[in-house]
Amino acid sequence: MRNELVINKQKELRQKKGYLISKRIFDIVVSLLLLIPLSIVFIIIAIAIKLEDGGPVFYRQERVTTNGRIFKIFKFRTMILNADKVGPLVTQDHDPRITKVGRRVRNYRLDEVAQLLNVLIGDMSFVGARPEVQKYVDAYTPEMQTTLLLPAGVTSLAAIEFRHEAEKIAKWTEQGLSVDEAYIQHILPEKMQYNIDYLNECSLKKDIAIMVKTVIAVLK
Repeated sequence: MRNELVINKQKELRQKKGYLISKRIFDIVVSLLLLIPLSIVFIIIAIAIKLEDGGPVFYRQERVTTNGRIFKIFKFRTMILNADKVGPLVTQDHDPRITKVGRRVRNYRLDEVAQLLNVLIGDMSFVGARPEVQKYVDAYTPEMQTTLLLPAGVTSLAAIEFRHEAEKIAKWTEQGLSVDEAYIQHILPEKMQYNIDYLNECSLKKDIAIMVKTVIAVLK
């Protein structure tokens, strides 16, 4: 991902060293503070998943984060075993692969709560472009690649605006496109524009504002 746009943006980010350090400290402190009270929620979800089909509690998939590094994301498993081998990588509404427990967990976006572990480890940040699988990163334009200069995030403005992404994809699949084609050709470019704008304006104040917007969106 060494193109001119990436190199220039990297130089700009070096001028924001204070922000990057404070962002990491914020991630560590807040993730620890949240993991303690949410441990009860973790246990309840884990028991429910185990009781339903006896499968693993977590779904761990390879995603791409800072500088193109591959890591394994934590998510509470909401789909049947080996779901990624029997269907597209992007989940649609009423996807038959989603389990009964999984549907309830997804309704409140609790499957994403497990990513607090990724934040604490340092694979992710609270705010940043959502981590994509390599297949979709390979479709990035040079400008999109600049977003990989920051850690992938649990939430972002793109994630808020596209929280009903499945409905948008459905409109394109009805016109004959596959789920992957709809995502790469129509959804990904729009989402990445939000992420590019964030990269150009990133600050701790903006991160906190996005986190507040996320909570409000989830509670609606």
